[in-house]
Amino acid sequence: MRYLAADRHPDHDTIAAFRQGNLQALGALFAQALSVCQRAGLVKLGNVALDGTKLQANASRQKSASYSRLSEQEQALKAIVARLMAEAERTDREEDERYGKGRTGDELPPELADAEKRLRRIREAKRALEQDAAAALEKAKRNHPQPGRRGRPRKGEEPRGSQAERNRASHRLQRAQRNAEAPTRQHNFTDPDSRVMRDNGMGCFLQGYNAQIAVDGHAQVIVANDVTQEVVDRGQLIPMCVRMKETLGALPPVISADAGYWDALSIEDPGLRDCELLVAPDAMHRWATPKAVNAGEAVRRMREKLRSEAPRALYSMRRTIVEPVFGQIKQARGLRRFAFRGLQKVKAEWNLICLTHNLLKMYRYSWLPRVA
Repeated sequence: MRYLAADRHPDHDTIAAFRQGNLQALGALFAQALSVCQRAGLVKLGNVALDGTKLQANASRQKSASYSRLSEQEQALKAIVARLMAEAERTDREEDERYGKGRTGDELPPELADAEKRLRRIREAKRALEQDAAAALEKAKRNHPQPGRRGRPRKGEEPRGSQAERNRASHRLQRAQRNAEAPTRQHNFTDPDSRVMRDNGMGCFLQGYNAQIAVDGHAQVIVANDVTQEVVDRGQLIPMCVRMKETLGALPPVISADAGYWDALSIEDPGLRDCELLVAPDAMHRWATPKAVNAGEAVRRMREKLRSEAPRALYSMRRTIVEPVFGQIKQARGLRRFAFRGLQKVKAEWNLICLTHNLLKMYRYSWLPRVA
Protein backbone atom coordinates (compact mmCIF):
# COMPACT_ATOMS: atom_id res chain seq x y z
CA MET A 1 0.00 0.00 0.00
CA ARG A 2 2.80 2.43 0.89
CA TYR A 3 4.61 1.48 -2.32
CA LEU A 4 1.57 2.20 -4.49
CA ALA A 5 1.04 5.50 -2.65
CA ALA A 6 4.72 6.51 -3.12
CA ASP A 7 5.26 6.20 0.66
CA ARG A 8 2.55 8.76 1.37
CA HIS A 9 0.65 7.54 4.39
CA PRO A 10 -1.21 9.20 7.28
CA ASP A 11 0.67 9.71 10.53
CA HIS A 12 -0.66 8.71 13.94
CA ASP A 13 -2.26 12.13 14.55
CA THR A 14 -4.36 11.80 11.40
CA ILE A 15 -5.42 8.27 12.33
CA ALA A 16 -6.31 9.36 15.88
CA ALA A 17 -8.35 12.32 14.58
CA PHE A 18 -10.17 10.03 12.14
CA ARG A 19 -11.01 7.58 14.91
CA GLN A 20 -12.22 10.35 17.19
CA GLY A 21 -14.43 11.85 14.49
CA ASN A 22 -15.91 8.49 13.45
CA LEU A 23 -16.02 6.65 16.77
CA GLN A 24 -19.77 5.94 16.70
CA ALA A 25 -19.68 4.77 13.06
CA LEU A 26 -16.72 2.48 13.73
CA GLY A 27 -18.44 1.02 16.76
CA ALA A 28 -21.54 0.25 14.70
CA LEU A 29 -19.42 -2.13 12.59
CA PHE A 30 -19.40 -4.63 15.48
CA ALA A 31 -22.66 -6.26 14.36
CA GLN A 32 -21.43 -6.54 10.76
CA ALA A 33 -18.16 -8.17 11.79
CA LEU A 34 -20.07 -10.56 14.06
CA SER A 35 -22.26 -11.54 11.11
CA VAL A 36 -19.16 -12.32 9.05
CA CYS A 37 -17.78 -14.43 11.92
CA GLN A 38 -21.04 -16.40 11.93
CA ARG A 39 -20.74 -17.01 8.19
CA ALA A 40 -17.17 -18.19 8.72
CA GLY A 41 -18.34 -20.76 11.26
CA LEU A 42 -16.60 -19.10 14.22
CA VAL A 43 -19.85 -18.69 16.19
CA LYS A 44 -21.80 -21.79 17.19
CA LEU A 45 -23.92 -20.31 20.04
CA GLY A 46 -23.69 -23.42 22.16
CA ASN A 47 -22.39 -21.99 25.44
CA VAL A 48 -21.99 -18.22 25.87
CA ALA A 49 -20.12 -16.98 28.94
CA LEU A 50 -20.49 -13.55 30.56
CA ASP A 51 -17.91 -11.67 32.56
CA GLY A 52 -16.73 -8.16 33.37
CA THR A 53 -13.39 -6.49 33.92
CA LYS A 54 -12.25 -3.13 35.25
CA LEU A 55 -10.54 -0.81 32.78
CA GLN A 56 -8.93 2.46 33.75
CA ALA A 57 -10.55 5.69 32.68
CA ASN A 58 -8.66 8.56 31.10
CA ALA A 59 -8.57 10.22 34.51
CA SER A 60 -6.65 10.07 37.75
CA ARG A 61 -7.96 9.19 41.19
CA GLN A 62 -6.15 12.27 42.46
CA LYS A 63 -8.82 14.37 40.72
CA SER A 64 -11.61 12.73 42.72
CA ALA A 65 -13.20 14.15 45.85
CA SER A 66 -15.85 12.87 48.24
CA TYR A 67 -19.06 14.72 49.13
CA SER A 68 -17.72 15.68 52.55
CA ARG A 69 -14.49 16.97 51.02
CA LEU A 70 -16.46 18.98 48.45
CA SER A 71 -18.52 20.51 51.27
CA GLU A 72 -15.35 21.55 53.09
CA GLN A 73 -13.93 23.09 49.93
CA GLU A 74 -17.23 24.86 49.27
CA GLN A 75 -17.20 26.51 52.69
CA ALA A 76 -13.55 27.54 52.30
CA LEU A 77 -14.18 29.02 48.85
CA LYS A 78 -17.30 30.86 50.05
CA ALA A 79 -15.16 32.54 52.68
CA ILE A 80 -12.51 33.40 50.07
CA VAL A 81 -15.13 34.80 47.67
CA ALA A 82 -16.70 36.90 50.47
CA ARG A 83 -13.28 38.29 51.42
CA LEU A 84 -12.36 39.07 47.80
CA MET A 85 -15.75 40.70 47.20
CA ALA A 86 -15.27 42.93 50.26
CA GLU A 87 -11.79 43.88 49.03
CA ALA A 88 -13.13 44.58 45.53
CA GLU A 89 -15.91 46.82 46.91
CA ARG A 90 -13.40 48.72 49.06
CA THR A 91 -11.11 49.19 46.05
CA ASP A 92 -14.04 50.40 43.92
CA ARG A 93 -14.98 53.01 46.53
CA GLU A 94 -11.40 54.24 46.75
CA GLU A 95 -11.10 54.50 42.95
CA ASP A 96 -14.47 56.29 42.70
CA GLU A 97 -13.32 58.83 45.28
CA ARG A 98 -10.00 59.32 43.52
CA TYR A 99 -10.98 59.26 39.86
CA GLY A 100 -14.73 59.69 39.89
CA LYS A 101 -17.49 57.21 39.09
CA GLY A 102 -17.58 55.45 35.74
CA ARG A 103 -13.84 55.89 35.04
CA THR A 104 -12.76 52.27 35.73
CA GLY A 105 -13.88 48.89 34.38
CA ASP A 106 -16.27 46.64 36.27
CA GLU A 107 -14.67 43.30 35.38
CA LEU A 108 -13.92 40.88 38.22
CA PRO A 109 -10.38 40.60 39.53
CA PRO A 110 -8.62 37.44 38.21
CA GLU A 111 -8.37 35.84 41.66
CA LEU A 112 -12.08 36.46 42.34
CA ALA A 113 -13.14 35.11 38.93
CA ASP A 114 -11.05 31.97 39.49
CA ALA A 115 -12.48 31.40 42.97
CA GLU A 116 -16.06 31.80 41.73
CA LYS A 117 -15.37 29.38 38.88
CA ARG A 118 -14.01 26.76 41.30
CA LEU A 119 -16.96 27.31 43.63
CA ARG A 120 -19.39 26.81 40.74
CA ARG A 121 -17.68 23.54 39.72
CA ILE A 122 -17.78 22.24 43.29
CA ARG A 123 -21.49 23.02 43.59
CA GLU A 124 -22.18 21.26 40.28
CA ALA A 125 -20.23 18.22 41.51
CA LYS A 126 -22.21 18.13 44.76
CA ARG A 127 -25.46 18.42 42.83
CA ALA A 128 -24.45 15.49 40.60
CA LEU A 129 -23.64 13.32 43.62
CA GLU A 130 -26.98 14.20 45.22
CA GLN A 131 -28.87 13.34 42.05
CA ASP A 132 -27.10 9.98 41.73
CA ALA A 133 -27.86 9.16 45.36
CA ALA A 134 -31.54 10.08 44.89
CA ALA A 135 -31.75 7.89 41.76
CA ALA A 136 -30.17 4.97 43.63
CA LEU A 137 -32.71 5.41 46.43
CA GLU A 138 -35.62 5.30 43.99
CA LYS A 139 -34.20 2.14 42.41
CA ALA A 140 -33.82 0.50 45.83
CA LYS A 141 -37.43 1.37 46.67
CA ARG A 142 -38.67 -0.18 43.41
CA ASN A 143 -36.69 -3.38 44.03
CA HIS A 144 -37.74 -3.66 47.66
CA PRO A 145 -40.29 -6.51 47.80
CA GLN A 146 -43.43 -5.11 49.40
CA PRO A 147 -41.85 -3.23 52.34
CA GLY A 148 -43.62 -3.73 55.62
CA ARG A 149 -45.51 -6.86 54.50
CA ARG A 150 -44.87 -10.07 56.42
CA GLY A 151 -46.14 -13.60 56.39
CA ARG A 152 -47.26 -15.70 53.45
CA PRO A 153 -48.42 -13.97 50.25
CA ARG A 154 -52.14 -13.72 49.76
CA LYS A 155 -53.94 -15.67 47.09
CA GLY A 156 -53.03 -14.30 43.66
CA GLU A 157 -49.95 -12.42 44.92
CA GLU A 158 -46.47 -13.04 43.56
CA PRO A 159 -44.05 -14.96 45.81
CA ARG A 160 -41.95 -12.62 47.91
CA GLY A 161 -38.72 -14.64 47.78
CA SER A 162 -36.74 -16.05 50.65
CA GLN A 163 -36.17 -14.33 53.95
CA ALA A 164 -32.49 -13.89 53.05
CA GLU A 165 -33.39 -12.13 49.80
CA ARG A 166 -35.83 -9.82 51.58
CA ASN A 167 -33.19 -9.03 54.18
CA ARG A 168 -30.66 -8.16 51.48
CA ALA A 169 -33.22 -5.91 49.79
CA SER A 170 -33.93 -4.18 53.10
CA HIS A 171 -30.23 -3.64 53.72
CA ARG A 172 -29.80 -2.17 50.24
CA LEU A 173 -32.73 0.17 50.88
CA GLN A 174 -31.31 1.31 54.23
CA ARG A 175 -27.90 1.85 52.67
CA ALA A 176 -29.46 3.89 49.85
CA GLN A 177 -31.37 6.01 52.38
CA ARG A 178 -28.17 6.76 54.30
CA ASN A 179 -26.37 7.53 51.06
CA ALA A 180 -29.14 9.92 49.98
CA GLU A 181 -28.63 11.90 53.19
CA ALA A 182 -24.84 12.03 52.77
CA PRO A 183 -23.53 10.68 49.44
CA THR A 184 -20.44 8.51 49.78
CA ARG A 185 -19.42 8.29 46.12
CA GLN A 186 -16.49 10.36 44.91
CA HIS A 187 -16.75 12.81 42.02
CA ASN A 188 -13.97 12.96 39.43
CA PHE A 189 -13.45 16.35 37.82
CA THR A 190 -11.55 14.98 34.79
CA ASP A 191 -14.13 12.32 33.81
CA PRO A 192 -17.29 12.68 35.93
CA ASP A 193 -18.81 9.53 34.42
CA SER A 194 -16.01 7.29 35.72
CA ARG A 195 -16.11 5.62 39.13
CA VAL A 196 -13.65 4.43 41.75
CA MET A 197 -13.64 0.63 41.46
CA ARG A 198 -11.68 -2.24 42.93
CA ASP A 199 -9.74 -4.35 40.45
CA ASN A 200 -9.59 -7.77 42.10
CA GLY A 201 -7.01 -9.00 39.60
CA MET A 202 -4.58 -6.19 40.43
CA GLY A 203 -5.64 -5.96 44.07
CA CYS A 204 -6.08 -2.19 44.03
CA PHE A 205 -8.60 0.59 43.45
CA LEU A 206 -8.67 2.49 40.17
CA GLN A 207 -10.63 5.23 38.45
CA GLY A 208 -12.39 3.42 35.65
CA TYR A 209 -15.35 1.60 34.16
CA ASN A 210 -16.79 -1.91 34.30
CA ALA A 211 -16.45 -3.43 30.79
CA GLN A 212 -18.77 -6.33 30.00
CA ILE A 213 -18.52 -9.01 27.29
CA ALA A 214 -20.41 -12.13 26.23
CA VAL A 215 -18.15 -14.69 24.50
CA ASP A 216 -19.13 -17.68 22.37
CA GLY A 217 -17.51 -20.91 23.48
CA HIS A 218 -16.44 -22.19 20.04
CA ALA A 219 -13.69 -19.72 19.02
CA GLN A 220 -13.90 -17.04 21.74
CA VAL A 221 -15.71 -14.54 19.53
CA ILE A 222 -17.36 -11.67 21.39
CA VAL A 223 -21.09 -11.67 20.62
CA ALA A 224 -22.12 -8.72 22.84
CA ASN A 225 -20.46 -6.02 24.88
CA ASP A 226 -21.29 -3.06 27.09
CA VAL A 227 -19.74 -0.64 29.58
CA THR A 228 -21.37 0.22 32.88
CA GLN A 229 -20.65 2.52 35.79
CA GLU A 230 -21.73 -0.13 38.29
CA VAL A 231 -18.92 -1.30 40.53
CA VAL A 232 -20.17 -4.92 40.66
CA ASP A 233 -21.60 -7.24 38.02
CA ARG A 234 -24.83 -7.83 39.91
CA GLY A 235 -27.73 -6.59 37.84
CA GLN A 236 -25.87 -6.83 34.51
CA LEU A 237 -27.36 -10.17 33.43
CA ILE A 238 -30.52 -8.70 31.90
CA PRO A 239 -28.76 -5.80 30.10
CA MET A 240 -26.23 -8.20 28.56
CA CYS A 241 -29.02 -10.54 27.43
CA VAL A 242 -30.71 -7.56 25.78
CA ARG A 243 -27.44 -6.76 23.99
CA MET A 244 -27.21 -10.37 22.77
CA LYS A 245 -30.72 -10.19 21.40
CA GLU A 246 -29.78 -7.03 19.52
CA THR A 247 -26.63 -8.49 17.95
CA LEU A 248 -27.72 -12.12 17.47
CA GLY A 249 -31.46 -11.82 17.05
CA ALA A 250 -32.10 -14.41 19.78
CA LEU A 251 -30.62 -15.69 23.00
CA PRO A 252 -28.17 -18.62 22.95
CA PRO A 253 -29.34 -21.94 24.43
CA VAL A 254 -26.85 -21.80 27.34
CA ILE A 255 -25.62 -18.71 29.24
CA SER A 256 -23.07 -19.09 32.04
CA ALA A 257 -21.79 -16.46 34.48
CA ASP A 258 -19.96 -16.37 37.79
CA ALA A 259 -21.46 -15.69 41.22
CA GLY A 260 -21.07 -11.94 40.78
CA TYR A 261 -24.04 -11.95 38.39
CA TRP A 262 -26.37 -13.74 40.78
CA ASP A 263 -29.64 -11.90 41.26
CA ALA A 264 -32.83 -13.81 41.98
CA LEU A 265 -35.02 -11.27 40.16
CA SER A 266 -32.86 -11.50 37.03
CA ILE A 267 -32.63 -15.30 37.13
CA GLU A 268 -36.40 -15.63 37.31
CA ASP A 269 -37.08 -13.05 34.58
CA PRO A 270 -39.73 -14.41 32.15
CA GLY A 271 -37.67 -13.31 29.12
CA LEU A 272 -34.92 -15.79 30.00
CA ARG A 273 -37.04 -18.92 30.23
CA ASP A 274 -36.11 -20.13 26.74
CA CYS A 275 -32.41 -20.51 27.60
CA GLU A 276 -30.57 -22.46 30.28
CA LEU A 277 -28.96 -20.12 32.80
CA LEU A 278 -25.95 -21.36 34.72
CA VAL A 279 -25.08 -18.79 37.36
CA ALA A 280 -23.47 -19.88 40.62
CA PRO A 281 -25.51 -18.49 43.54
CA ASP A 282 -22.54 -18.80 45.92
CA ALA A 283 -18.99 -17.52 45.58
CA MET A 284 -15.93 -19.77 45.66
CA HIS A 285 -17.93 -22.76 44.38
CA ARG A 286 -19.84 -23.13 47.65
CA TRP A 287 -22.73 -24.42 45.52
CA ALA A 288 -20.90 -27.77 45.54
CA THR A 289 -21.14 -27.97 49.37
CA PRO A 290 -23.56 -25.15 50.29
CA LYS A 291 -23.97 -23.89 53.79
CA ALA A 292 -27.23 -24.45 55.64
CA VAL A 293 -28.77 -21.03 55.10
CA ASN A 294 -32.32 -19.86 54.51
CA ALA A 295 -32.01 -19.90 50.72
CA GLY A 296 -34.78 -19.05 48.32
CA GLU A 297 -36.33 -21.39 45.79
CA ALA A 298 -34.21 -19.95 42.96
CA VAL A 299 -31.00 -20.62 44.90
CA ARG A 300 -32.03 -24.19 45.71
CA ARG A 301 -32.94 -24.92 42.08
CA MET A 302 -29.66 -23.51 40.78
CA ARG A 303 -27.60 -25.43 43.34
CA GLU A 304 -29.38 -28.62 42.36
CA LYS A 305 -28.84 -27.92 38.66
CA LEU A 306 -25.11 -27.27 39.09
CA ARG A 307 -24.72 -30.59 40.92
CA SER A 308 -25.91 -32.40 37.79
CA GLU A 309 -23.20 -33.75 35.51
CA ALA A 310 -24.04 -31.99 32.22
CA PRO A 311 -24.72 -28.49 33.62
CA ARG A 312 -21.64 -28.72 35.85
CA ALA A 313 -19.48 -29.64 32.85
CA LEU A 314 -20.84 -26.66 30.90
CA TYR A 315 -20.31 -24.31 33.82
CA SER A 316 -16.75 -25.51 34.35
CA MET A 317 -15.93 -24.26 30.83
CA ARG A 318 -16.90 -20.68 31.68
CA ARG A 319 -13.43 -19.55 32.74
CA THR A 320 -11.71 -21.04 29.70
CA ILE A 321 -14.18 -19.25 27.41
CA VAL A 322 -14.32 -15.67 28.62
CA GLU A 323 -11.26 -14.97 30.77
CA PRO A 324 -8.67 -15.62 28.01
CA VAL A 325 -10.39 -12.91 25.96
CA PHE A 326 -9.66 -10.35 28.68
CA GLY A 327 -6.08 -11.61 28.73
CA GLN A 328 -5.75 -11.11 24.98
CA ILE A 329 -7.19 -7.60 25.15
CA LYS A 330 -5.45 -6.34 28.29
CA GLN A 331 -2.14 -8.22 28.27
CA ALA A 332 -1.38 -9.17 24.66
CA ARG A 333 -2.75 -5.98 23.10
CA GLY A 334 -2.00 -3.72 26.07
CA LEU A 335 -5.47 -2.13 26.15
CA ARG A 336 -5.83 -1.44 29.87
CA ARG A 337 -7.02 2.16 29.72
CA PHE A 338 -9.65 4.00 27.73
CA ALA A 339 -8.48 6.90 25.59
CA PHE A 340 -11.78 8.82 25.60
CA ARG A 341 -13.77 10.40 28.40
CA GLY A 342 -17.48 10.16 29.08
CA LEU A 343 -19.67 7.07 29.26
CA GLN A 344 -21.04 7.25 25.70
CA LYS A 345 -17.60 7.70 24.11
CA VAL A 346 -16.18 4.93 26.29
CA LYS A 347 -19.01 2.61 25.18
CA ALA A 348 -18.16 3.30 21.53
CA GLU A 349 -14.45 2.77 22.20
CA TRP A 350 -15.07 -0.58 23.92
CA ASN A 351 -17.28 -1.56 21.01
CA LEU A 352 -14.38 -0.78 18.67
CA ILE A 353 -11.96 -2.82 20.80
CA CYS A 354 -14.31 -5.81 20.73
CA LEU A 355 -14.76 -5.36 16.97
CA THR A 356 -11.01 -5.55 16.37
CA HIS A 357 -10.79 -8.62 18.64
CA ASN A 358 -13.27 -10.43 16.39
CA LEU A 359 -11.45 -9.26 13.25
CA LEU A 360 -8.21 -10.69 14.65
CA LYS A 361 -9.98 -13.99 15.31
CA MET A 362 -11.20 -14.07 11.71
CA TYR A 363 -7.74 -13.12 10.39
CA ARG A 364 -6.05 -15.93 12.32
CA TYR A 365 -8.75 -18.30 11.11
CA SER A 366 -7.64 -17.44 7.53
CA TRP A 367 -11.22 -17.24 6.26
CA LEU A 368 -12.17 -15.17 3.23
CA PRO A 369 -15.69 -14.69 1.88
CA ARG A 370 -16.45 -16.20 -1.49
CA VAL A 371 -16.46 -13.77 -4.37
CA ALA A 372 -19.42 -14.15 -6.71
